[in-house]
Amino acid sequence: MSRRVLTLLAAVAALALRPAAVSGVDTDPAHQLASALQRKYDAVRDFTADFIHTYEGGVLRKKVSERGHVVVKKPGRMRWTYTDPEDKVFVSDGVRLYSYLPADRQVYVARVPPEDQATTPALFLTGKGNLLRDFDVSAAEPPEAAVGGTAALKLVPRAKERDYDSLLLVVDRRSLELRMLVSEDRQGGRSTFAFSELRENTGVKDREFEFRIPRGVEVITASAP
Repeated sequence: MSRRVLTLLAAVAALALRPAAVSGVDTDPAHQLASALQRKYDAVRDFTADFIHTYEGGVLRKKVSERGHVVVKKPGRMRWTYTDPEDKVFVSDGVRLYSYLPADRQVYVARVPPEDQATTPALFLTGKGNLLRDFDVSAAEPPEAAVGGTAALKLVPRAKERDYDSLLLVVDRRSLELRMLVSEDRQGGRSTFAFSELRENTGVKDREFEFRIPRGVEVITASAP
């Protein structure tokens, strides 16, 4: 579960900072939106936001909602802090990924994969991903939960992904700020991130992404690929 959450969070952070470049004239509305996102987010160095993470899945379609705060900085650094209903922390310092679950007294540690071995989300995380290269992009309807004045892109990975089948990226039509990201997996599960109080280019310090392993916890290190 920790690895899946980390992979998805990496995708969220990277999509927020690294939309695809588009060359030449393209009349497809979805590609035009991707191009506009590129122009905006090329200038974004960091961002912070509050989020609500909702997951719905399983045979009984159980729905779970969590809240927290995210901080992201290029290249490849992020900190997701969950505060309700329980504390959890997911951190990437650009070299390693940390997943800390205080209730379980465990820290899961993995290296950011090299480019030639990385999945699509990890490539985005290292700043090397390309939206139109790695996904089939098409226009989509925003979810009912999205506020008015939003636009959505459906992203289907060209290479098969283990942790999700498709992503839905929802942005504000005027500001192009990230509003929601929805992932769906092959088991029928749906994970939704809704963002608010988003702030860009605030000068986030590198120390935000330092992670010190607490004393007395179990450290689980992922084996090398």
